[in-house]
Amino acid sequence: MFRFKSVSKLTKFLVLAGGVAISTFLASTFFVPSSVPPAMAGGDTTVISRSSRAYEHPAPNLSEKSNEEHFEGDLAFDAVFVTAPARVNPGLGPQFNNASCTGCHLRNGRGLPEKGQLLVRVSNPENASNLPDKDDYHAERVAPSENTPPVPGIGTQIQDQAIYGHPPEARVEISWKAEKGQYQDGTGYELRSPQATITLPNEQPLPSEVLTSLRIPPPVFGLGLLEAVPEKNILALADPKDSNNDGISGRPNQVWDMEQKKITLGRFGLKANQPNLLQQSAAAYFNDMGVTNPLFLEADGSSDIDAQTLKAAAVYAQTLAVPARTLIKDQKVKRGEQLFTKANCASCHISELRTGQHEYAELENQTIHPYTDMLLHDMGAGLADNRPDFEATGSEWRTSPLWGIGVTQTVLPYSSYLHDGRARTLEEAILWHGGEAQSAQQTFMAMAEEDRDALVRFLHSL
Repeated sequence: MFRFKSVSKLTKFLVLAGGVAISTFLASTFFVPSSVPPAMAGGDTTVISRSSRAYEHPAPNLSEKSNEEHFEGDLAFDAVFVTAPARVNPGLGPQFNNASCTGCHLRNGRGLPEKGQLLVRVSNPENASNLPDKDDYHAERVAPSENTPPVPGIGTQIQDQAIYGHPPEARVEISWKAEKGQYQDGTGYELRSPQATITLPNEQPLPSEVLTSLRIPPPVFGLGLLEAVPEKNILALADPKDSNNDGISGRPNQVWDMEQKKITLGRFGLKANQPNLLQQSAAAYFNDMGVTNPLFLEADGSSDIDAQTLKAAAVYAQTLAVPARTLIKDQKVKRGEQLFTKANCASCHISELRTGQHEYAELENQTIHPYTDMLLHDMGAGLADNRPDFEATGSEWRTSPLWGIGVTQTVLPYSSYLHDGRARTLEEAILWHGGEAQSAQQTFMAMAEEDRDALVRFLHSL
């Protein structure tokens, strides 16, 4: 079957062929009617799509060569690994969480707090901030970039599935604890938080002193643009001592770059513990699928995938399009955006950044609207996992980008929010904010219902 690798080429073909009805549909889906100019969230990489496939489009400004590389990466991202030996995609396990990238990142969106997607990161509490000083991480299959003391027999991530003949590292069962609250106007709400019961293969519980952190997969679109934001621009947003007295003290994470063998700025991961998308991809292959690769080798120096496959998977994430905003002329959305700013949410969720140099020229010099500062912030005891990661403390998390968040549950209807999927709605996500965001949360709680609805409607327009 012929596959068009550019939306613009496909539409041009349909128009020339007289496919008026289809081309009109595509124009409304992918392109901007001149009468309704959108906020181009990803600059020239923006695509006009609010469908269940909104996160799966290649950036529309890719060159023919970049498009080819994107679709090569698409194949790598979709590849399902199997037990070795095999002619295609061998190397799964022996323990793992899922067998493919798309198995966790369904339609490139947020994952679910379910087996196969929900991860449990673990570490021993002592010396959690020391940088790696040796290369022998193979015994516990630990990624040194994570810089967290491994748990004997597990490493730093529980792999709760296994190939035939091998036991999973542990069994993870999730229950939910509910708590009720009230807004200042008396309207009630209910929040929930996950409670993990972790049982080792010998049927004993995971020792209580082990630090644990539940995680769901984040979206993967637009990451190349965040990789292209100059480090100096991110550092300029940091205010670790809150010198401007606004209650916000974002700071960067400094992490280990395995290729460069030096400490550098952390950009990716829920605690910004990875410096770039190549290393992020390599760690995911290694931890999530048990697949060794050029950054995480077998003890004998071999690997399950080669450098080209690893690079292809990273390129796929780098070159995905960002969905454009919608309803930008809607009066309620405008009101919600004003309330978002007034509540000081925009101090962390920075609306506009500018990209610099990147290996893909299409990502360079773009004005983007990701709604993140890419910095760590203390989010309070309610969201704390109490597990440090490099310089990130147990209560700090990187500001999550908000672009495209309005189609989260269109892409996957049962998606949830925050690092462990506890928030079923954007409203619940706001209510969980504490620490540096406590003031914003309290402002939201004090709003009239119509104002709360307007703020949430603004978020759904992103």
